[in-house]
Amino acid sequence: MSADRGQRPVGISLGDPAGIGPEIVAHALATRPDAPLLVFGDAAILDAAASAMRVPLPDRSRIRTIGPSDHPTDGRIRPGQPNLASAFAQMAYLEGATAAALSGEIRALCTAPISKSWIARTGFAFPGHTEFLAARTATTDFAMMLAGPRLRIVLATTHLALRDVPARLTPEDVARAAVLAAHALVDQFGIGRARVAVAGLNPHAGESGRFGDEETRIVAPGIALARARLSATGWPAVVTGPYPPDAVFRAAALGEFDAVVALYHDQGLIPVKLLHFDEAVNITLGLPFVRTSPDHGTAYALAGTGRANPASFLAALDLALRLSHPR
Repeated sequence: MSADRGQRPVGISLGDPAGIGPEIVAHALATRPDAPLLVFGDAAILDAAASAMRVPLPDRSRIRTIGPSDHPTDGRIRPGQPNLASAFAQMAYLEGATAAALSGEIRALCTAPISKSWIARTGFAFPGHTEFLAARTATTDFAMMLAGPRLRIVLATTHLALRDVPARLTPEDVARAAVLAAHALVDQFGIGRARVAVAGLNPHAGESGRFGDEETRIVAPGIALARARLSATGWPAVVTGPYPPDAVFRAAALGEFDAVVALYHDQGLIPVKLLHFDEAVNITLGLPFVRTSPDHGTAYALAGTGRANPASFLAALDLALRLSHPR
């Protein structure tokens, strides 16, 4: 870890400029005046957002205005009205911030929300930030963690139809999520011995095959594989399960586990959003730099009104600052 890492800024990509990204970023700049931050976006858009949020105009030294050269944005971007100009702008912001992370100019990246449907019109061929950043960094082992004050969830699968999960889930998926969770808990969160629980897929974790055999056929072998990999490297972690899904998240929230591997999207996100709707942070595990984001979307209906709730973005930004700071 380089000696100057703590002096380098955390980068912020502005996200969809027609959404609430500019407002929550402007609020963050105002409420974290001493934090080393560099926004990849548009100064004029941020000024308008700051006025809407009734916070001071951002310091120009904390903004790198960037945009697509072949798709001008002047006067074409309005809050709550996404169009091709805002689509190409959010792509340019993300590309600029990612390049800065890869070059080492910034020590971490906090991403404001993009519109997946609009950015796809630019040729963006990824489901979201996570897959884009994995491709840009040539990362093959990665996972999504949702973290709140009491609960951390790592997803073994992400955006799959529920009917497809049993056929697509593999022991490798379970092992990868568990190992990445263990590495992050120790290396980034500073937990001395990580306790990772793995949820079952079926009610009562299958109840010895009465409600399905995925626990014995897929989940248990994945846990064994994770244990073997962690043991081979001497990593201070224990992986246990599969646990009944209706109880394991409560046990983790009460402090019995440091993280839970959820096997499909809503299995993990429902408990996180129930407990931490305004505080949950999305963290991409496995990248060569820290990446966080708020756990919400562009909220076009709120854009420009000054009523956007900045809590989740502030939590994501503060976590990026903390996780990327040299120990």
